[in-house]
Amino acid sequence: MTIDSDGFVAPAALVEHARRFRAEGGTPATPRVAATVLLLRPTDTDFEVYVIRRVAAMTFGGMYAFPGGGVDRSDSEAHVDWAGPTPTEWADRLGVAPDAAQAIVCAAAREVFEEAGVLLAGPAPAAAGGLPAEAHPTVVGDVSGDDWEAARQDLEGRRLGFAALLADRQLTLRSDLLLPWSRWITPEFEPRRFDTYFFVALLPAGQRTRDVSGEADHTLWIRPADALARAEAGELTMLPPTVVTLAQVAAAGDLAGVARAAADRDAATPITPRLDLPADGEPRFVLG
Repeated sequence: MTIDSDGFVAPAALVEHARRFRAEGGTPATPRVAATVLLLRPTDTDFEVYVIRRVAAMTFGGMYAFPGGGVDRSDSEAHVDWAGPTPTEWADRLGVAPDAAQAIVCAAAREVFEEAGVLLAGPAPAAAGGLPAEAHPTVVGDVSGDDWEAARQDLEGRRLGFAALLADRQLTLRSDLLLPWSRWITPEFEPRRFDTYFFVALLPAGQRTRDVSGEADHTLWIRPADALARAEAGELTMLPPTVVTLAQVAAAGDLAGVARAAADRDAATPITPRLDLPADGEPRFVLG
């Protein structure tokens, strides 16, 4: 995805798809509510973000993105122990009803465990710490053992619910480890559309990401600025939400800056990239 002062230069395949959709008078699909998480970790001089490349057979396959996915019915029905901002407080930040807010936050925590092996939970409630985190004594430590992996696979295969996983291990969802960032809706011409809430979270001390999800064929930790440079060079293929979000967290400077920025961000008003198809000139995505 190439960026310039006029917006995003659109890939040829998306342009062709959009032209066909408009020519045929297509009806936009209803977006599915989803959640995605930018996992961040400090380095000696900066910080890195975790990105995954979706397998080619998936929607948006071959694109680098952040761990995440659609809200499940189990997220909506979960009766989960909860620490941090309440569903009502999350509802104010996300612009939805409290039950919908709880489902979105549960989906964010569930997906980052399913896709990256990182669990945002602990054995007891604690005061909200935000980003960057000092040592959080009530965040669970290493979750890479065989028993955890079996539980993760059961969760991914929907043989186990997220609330049941936490209850079985006497853990509490740490909603305070997630900070709301933005909301994006897939353009109308895409056959599968998502209404996605973006969050940021610090990788908990004692945990590590693992290449565990069958939905990704490559993963890496990378500085946001380096990811943007490689996207500009055509080495990493990304859609507008990923590019814009990387630029935003890079501009924050450090993890403390990310936390300060998150506190003031509008995570309720959706951003929908619009593909401008001029009669002459280069097609571009424009944010709106």
